[in-house]
Amino acid sequence: MPNMKDIGGVSGIARNTLQNYVVDSNEALEFKLVRSAADLENDEVTFKPEMSHQVYGDSESIFGYTGLRVKLYYSAARLATYLSMACDEMVDSQKFEVQPDEVIKPIAEKIPPGYHSNLDTFVAALDKDATFQPFGELKHKFTIDVDGKAKNFEVYMHDISPSGFNEYHERLQTFILWYIDAASYIDTDDNRWRFFLVYEKYLVNGNPQYAIAGYTTVYEYYAYPANTRPRISQMLVLPPFQRMGIGVQLLNTIYNHFTADDRVVDITVEDPSENFLRIRDFVDSKNCLKLPSFKPEKLDAGWSPDMAVEAQKKLKLSKKQTRRVYEILKLHITDRANPNAYKKYRLEVKSRLNVPYRKEDHDMNKLKKMLSPEEFNATTMMITSKEQRLENLENQYNELEEHYCHVLERLASADLS
Repeated sequence: MPNMKDIGGVSGIARNTLQNYVVDSNEALEFKLVRSAADLENDEVTFKPEMSHQVYGDSESIFGYTGLRVKLYYSAARLATYLSMACDEMVDSQKFEVQPDEVIKPIAEKIPPGYHSNLDTFVAALDKDATFQPFGELKHKFTIDVDGKAKNFEVYMHDISPSGFNEYHERLQTFILWYIDAASYIDTDDNRWRFFLVYEKYLVNGNPQYAIAGYTTVYEYYAYPANTRPRISQMLVLPPFQRMGIGVQLLNTIYNHFTADDRVVDITVEDPSENFLRIRDFVDSKNCLKLPSFKPEKLDAGWSPDMAVEAQKKLKLSKKQTRRVYEILKLHITDRANPNAYKKYRLEVKSRLNVPYRKEDHDMNKLKKMLSPEEFNATTMMITSKEQRLENLENQYNELEEHYCHVLERLASADLS
């Protein structure tokens, strides 16, 4: 029997009726980090996915239901998992000769086995959260004021060795499916992985308990001859804890841990998302402002290799990231109302952005000497035209300046001490 993808031959009236059974999977899904049974009835603790195509396909839709609700709940500390569904109505398979889509199975295939499908057993499992203790070593504590209420957080760091952590991480990493595009689970059998987990620490009847708030994975790559090059792989702050500055605290904790290690060459990032770029650029710019090489008079004098050397030595920043920070802070001291100063800044940034095109020209000159005129002419058809280059550079620059301005706005409101 066909599903929604196969109803092209269905009559127009029937097709319109069936469209009523197409549900947005992002709207149908609801997540909770449950601290007590009372949270099960509290809609204020519900949060939604940012995406669901990695589970339900590119259309991010589920066919065959009206009023569909897919509940994926986790206990706030141990991440005991509950998965269920409910709906107002299911499509009549006999009448329309179509089958509803699977709802539970696509999720069940992505999460570890042993999840709860019975709400009573899930509620009973909540009691175990009271004895949960974070894995690893406490690296940082901080307090955030949220609507006049102080919330306390702790960051713990460890490798794969703590007993029970692999199973815990299998549950934790399921969140990335809904919040990180092109997400992939990591191999926790590799002992070069480092984990930084942040928890909210709160009191229940005077006793401390924990709720997971976010985490970051870092892989320590080998660097010749006996050094390491840590690469940040994934960072996720869960939606109930976003827009509190937790990402900044988490990244600084990672920096503080690795900058204390003389074996670390620099700290890099794997395929950073736009959200992570904002956090990283803010943190790196704020930290570089404290370095002598980034004083206003130094920035005004232009880019210097000394900046890269100092940022690498003291902050473990790569040369590429240091140059980016230089451009952000240079924009800050540039008088954009001064046409000459602003033009000089733009040209400096565009000169860097133009490097790939200059390399392309260099490579073409080499090919010209090696190929026949006919072969060379065929090759040049694939080369970006001058007009297209100029347009691309302008677009790249405008996007970059907009991003830099957002970073500077955040710096302007931050405590720079």
